[in-house]
Amino acid sequence: MDDRADSYERLEFLGDGVLGLAVADELYRRFPDRPEGDLARIRAHAVSRQSCAEVARSLGLDGDLAAQAERCDRQTDIETLVRSQAVMAALVESAIGAAYLEYGLEPVAAAVVQAFAGTIAFAVERHVDHKTVLQEELARLGASVTYCLMETSGPPHRRTFTTAAMVGERELGRGSGTSKKASEQAAAREALAALDSQ
Repeated sequence: MDDRADSYERLEFLGDGVLGLAVADELYRRFPDRPEGDLARIRAHAVSRQSCAEVARSLGLDGDLAAQAERCDRQTDIETLVRSQAVMAALVESAIGAAYLEYGLEPVAAAVVQAFAGTIAFAVERHVDHKTVLQEELARLGASVTYCLMETSGPPHRRTFTTAAMVGERELGRGSGTSKKASEQAAAREALAALDSQ
């Protein structure tokens, strides 16, 4: 059983790399005028855990997993298993890794781009969750962010909040908005710009 778990983890590792490359290549070719920072943010959302889980479910992998789990182990809480974003994301990445080993990069990259077309389109057209992107980029660097409310100003019916995005003791970005959430998004956006310029 441990060997099987190791095998899936290795396939997940490989699939994550193939997925990232396939989406990066697609974005690079499709958007020749976009700066690197924009492309990195679009890719980060398009291949996020949530996006991978959505794609896994759209491909029916949740049903396949439930059927396999039912055959193998009646003690498994199948509903919890298939509802888990982490499990579904790992499953789609493992499938991509296995497909790459079987068929090679070119056909698998094309299939990945097709399967992830919806998440890519969402990231390009409407994705504005700078906090999630910042969190994911910092996680890759082994760091994390906290948001500190620095100031509240204005009358009660028209408040302005100012928040700092802190990485350890360092302020990476600061932003203002008419709600705490909006100020955090603005701070995250500034922090991402600071990361891009490093």
